Amino acid sequence: MHLRYSYRIYPTAGQRSALARTFGCARVVYNDALAARKQARKDGLPYPKSTGLQKLVITAAKKTAERAWLASVGVDPLIQSLRDLDTAYRNYFDSVSGKRQGRPVGLPRFKSRKDNRQSLRFTRNGFRIRGNGKLNLAKIGDVRVRWSRSLPADPSSVTILLDPSGRYHASFVVDVEPSHLPELDTEIGIDLGLATYAVLSDGQVIDNPRFLRKAEKKLRAAQRELSRKAKGSKNREKARRKVARAHAKVADTRHDWLHKQTTRIIRETQAVYLEDLNVRGLGRGRLAKSVHDAGWSTFRRLLEEKAARYGRTVGIVHRAFPSSQLCSQCGHRDGPKPLAVREWACGACGVLHDRDLNAARNILAAGQADRLNAPGGPVRPGVAIPHRARPDERGTHLGDLPRTDVRAAGAGGIPAR
Repeated sequence: MHLRYSYRIYPTAGQRSALARTFGCARVVYNDALAARKQARKDGLPYPKSTGLQKLVITAAKKTAERAWLASVGVDPLIQSLRDLDTAYRNYFDSVSGKRQGRPVGLPRFKSRKDNRQSLRFTRNGFRIRGNGKLNLAKIGDVRVRWSRSLPADPSSVTILLDPSGRYHASFVVDVEPSHLPELDTEIGIDLGLATYAVLSDGQVIDNPRFLRKAEKKLRAAQRELSRKAKGSKNREKARRKVARAHAKVADTRHDWLHKQTTRIIRETQAVYLEDLNVRGLGRGRLAKSVHDAGWSTFRRLLEEKAARYGRTVGIVHRAFPSSQLCSQCGHRDGPKPLAVREWACGACGVLHDRDLNAARNILAAGQADRLNAPGGPVRPGVAIPHRARPDERGTHLGDLPRTDVRAAGAGGIPAR
């Protein structure tokens, strides 16, 4: 499996100038190739292939007076820029044909030199790691790298990133074998929220750190200072960098916290079950800032990636599953409740439930029901169930949910504590 390892790099003033020149050349090559394809479509000509575009916008362009400066940078990032354009077109065609799932992907757009985030990629021919730990890039030189950890294998490519705050990073792609952790008997369901970040079915509660909310005062002051600067001035650029650094600190802190939480959960449990929240829809409502600050999508993505690497299971319960309406003790569906109701008593068995803990237990039961009845697994009573299912499973059977007097699939079997 392919993994990315990112490190902070510190280029000198001359190397920053060379990187800026390479960023610009890669952007120009991308835009020239995109313009050539758009013009070919407008003229009714065949779709230009990658090899033809490479000869047109790189090899032949270097011999012209308008693009002679392309020869001042390495050719590897320019070729990789064309590969990125091919990927963008492929994603568009797959999205139109239905081969690519998820949100619709539009046609590639021209890149702007005013973008605050720049990137370029080097393959094996364009970089190497020196014995002294420096990263040698073609026509740029040896760049100092802050190695926070060692690479597990030789990298196949490296991407140089410049973020809006002015920091440079080197992102290496390495191919490693999955390292499965020892199998455990513990499985948990997780109910994500805003008052508390997550409640686990075993009773654990993860508090919501609210990184953005805590930094709002500093961000507001930096943004106010930026708004007072004249557009196009050097002081405005300094103020913009200050705002970007403040946002980067919040994002880095959140990402570090999510990594620690997901790593702990994967190490301690064999299977994790989550609810398929409509984060995109919630992000357009009155709780949008809190939803984006929570980073639920990143939390789920990190869990799935680490589960695939370490031999764990992540199951996704359908968003229509009424986890907050079912009694985890008897399976009775008690109906919807306002968010202000944090505790409720079951109308059938009388058990008093904590809203989030009860939902987590229902998610665990529903996820286990789907996992044990996954395609290819035995469904007859008395037949042994495989201990490990597929790394990533989605969907929950909701056949009996409309009836309030019928127990939903997987709703019971979890004793209240």
